[in-house]
Amino acid sequence: MAGNSFGTLFKLTSYGESHGVSIGGIIEGCPAGLKIDFDFIQLQLDRRKPGQSNITTQRKETDQVVFLSGIFEGKTTGTPIAFQIINEDHKSKDYSHIQDKYRPSHADYVYQEKYGNRDYRGGGRSSARETACRVVAGAIAQLLLKLEGVEIHSYVQQVGKIVLEQPYQELDLSQVFANKVRCPDELMAQKMIAEIEQVKKEGDTIGGVVQGMAFNVPVGLGEPVFDKLHADLAKAMLSINAVKGFEYGSGFNAANMRGSEHNDAFIIKEGKVRTESNFSGGIQGGISNGETIYFRVAFKPVATLIQDQKSINKKGEEVVIEGKGRHDPCVVPRAVPIVTAMTALVLADHFLRNKISTLS
Repeated sequence: MAGNSFGTLFKLTSYGESHGVSIGGIIEGCPAGLKIDFDFIQLQLDRRKPGQSNITTQRKETDQVVFLSGIFEGKTTGTPIAFQIINEDHKSKDYSHIQDKYRPSHADYVYQEKYGNRDYRGGGRSSARETACRVVAGAIAQLLLKLEGVEIHSYVQQVGKIVLEQPYQELDLSQVFANKVRCPDELMAQKMIAEIEQVKKEGDTIGGVVQGMAFNVPVGLGEPVFDKLHADLAKAMLSINAVKGFEYGSGFNAANMRGSEHNDAFIIKEGKVRTESNFSGGIQGGISNGETIYFRVAFKPVATLIQDQKSINKKGEEVVIEGKGRHDPCVVPRAVPIVTAMTALVLADHFLRNKISTLS
């Protein structure tokens, strides 16, 4: 099975299934001497873990990460960093009813066709459980980026048709985790929570949008032509379970604008080259330009419903899939630290690649 590694210099290879013994990974390319803040890493995992509130899956996992190599006396050694998270709350019997059936909009059918075998317990390798590995690696990437002054934030900007219209510049991002839906505007957060709770009562699910930003990114990150910074960010986000769309800067709204409206005029501000607007989203020609990088990630409604759905089984017979098990009615609250982590992995990788791209 290919496709389990992400990154070029700062590289994560993850392993594990939803109901296997453990999940984990190996991080390669992290420079030696980086001080590891274990509490910070665990905090990011806690923000992603299941069972946090009534609007997330009730699976109970402590998600305690154990580092097996690559760290000595609290600092990285420059060798591969191996880590492990034990899966504790197994209820594999919850999935016995789909052993020979394919859930609509899940990876069941395509995994079976591609590999001739599949782990049906919670989706196996296709489960979002795997994203905990990304959060560990992303947290270490954040520690590396903090040394350069880079800050990454994400928040829930939309749940269903409920949209926070205020731009990120007007929000207090310190309040993102002040509520269970991870929206920094308390009034909108309560509306989003109420919507998710209602959808959950109906045995249904709902989608949403996560807004991501990276501040203080230096000029020069990105490797044209195929590894443009926005292209790698897009791949990172689209690799997250349930993601259906990615846009950065002006995104699809650029199609409604004229060049005279959209162009970012260069100015000198406080002795530095800046842009008067930032429709480019901090990236031009695939290379960071020093402005804030911002983007939106669209998540579909969770495919598992607590209601019956029509499908087929391995024999090609029509069947009914019974809705049961433990699932998120909306993934976006728990997706916030995942979006942050994947952003950090991309930026850390490109930061290291940029260091070796010039002689200066």
